[in-house]
Amino acid sequence: MKRAVVALLACGSVVGLLGIAVVGSASAMFGSGASSPSATATSNIPPAMLALYQEAATTCPGLPWTILAAIGTIESDNGQSNLPGVHSGANAAGAEGPLQFEPNTFAAYDEPVPPGGADPPSPYDPTDAVFAASRLLCSDGAAGGSDLSGAVYAYNHSAAYVAQVLALAQTYASSPVATADTGSSDSAGAVAVSWALSQIGTPYLWGGETPGVGFDCSGLVQAAYAVAGMSLPRVAQDQYNTTPKLAPGAVLTPGDLVFFGGSADSIDHVGLYVGVFSGQNVMVDAPHTGADVRAEPFPATLGSSFGSLLYVGATRPI
Repeated sequence: MKRAVVALLACGSVVGLLGIAVVGSASAMFGSGASSPSATATSNIPPAMLALYQEAATTCPGLPWTILAAIGTIESDNGQSNLPGVHSGANAAGAEGPLQFEPNTFAAYDEPVPPGGADPPSPYDPTDAVFAASRLLCSDGAAGGSDLSGAVYAYNHSAAYVAQVLALAQTYASSPVATADTGSSDSAGAVAVSWALSQIGTPYLWGGETPGVGFDCSGLVQAAYAVAGMSLPRVAQDQYNTTPKLAPGAVLTPGDLVFFGGSADSIDHVGLYVGVFSGQNVMVDAPHTGADVRAEPFPATLGSSFGSLLYVGATRPI
């Protein structure tokens, strides 16, 4: 947690920090405390950790358990990662345990010791860590669901991280609604983007097209639409060329493909549109070598800069 305040986006370029805020009620977007886990949640999260997220969230009325679950997934694959700092020691930033606490932060939120927790509390103990994370989020704005995005941003000072947590959290509720202000959809696009969000954390791999192994940008798009029952070309330029174009300024819906490059004849990157967070458009994509599949903000105005690329436009596979 609390990593750098700069987000690396497509093709390794660096863009400035973008603020993201949640619009609408937390219970509508991320599920209430009593909402059942989705199939994505039960397939991605070990049962013991899933139960911990649900139990810990009840200590902070208004904090959806799905937010805790998304943070745990991103930080340590719900305690399943063997990276340094998850089970012992610390990572390069000094973070410890499955929720990746800095020692001083954990010490400020580790009590009271929850049932089943370690005594004294330990950041490596899943129970202690999840309950401490709930207390921390609650104190930073999650209470009553008043400022979930602010609470997540306080947890890790990165707008891309906030977008990733909020997008992933929506896939964990039993009846998620689309993040876009256009409402929910049962279309192939909605199926594709929901599946793509479930791949968050998969490493970028040039030429990759395999869940759990690696994706490049167009490989993720092709795989997501294959799950939705549609066949798309393999390369981003061909995906742009062969899918119906949307008019500049058209309202985007979940699953629309958004393209970046030098021009319509020089497409270098593609993502799947997720929705809008307080006016900021968010996509899920496989960004570049050294990064993982993630949700992140992008500019949706034709010709806008996205790192070293330009936003070229959007298409809607049918």
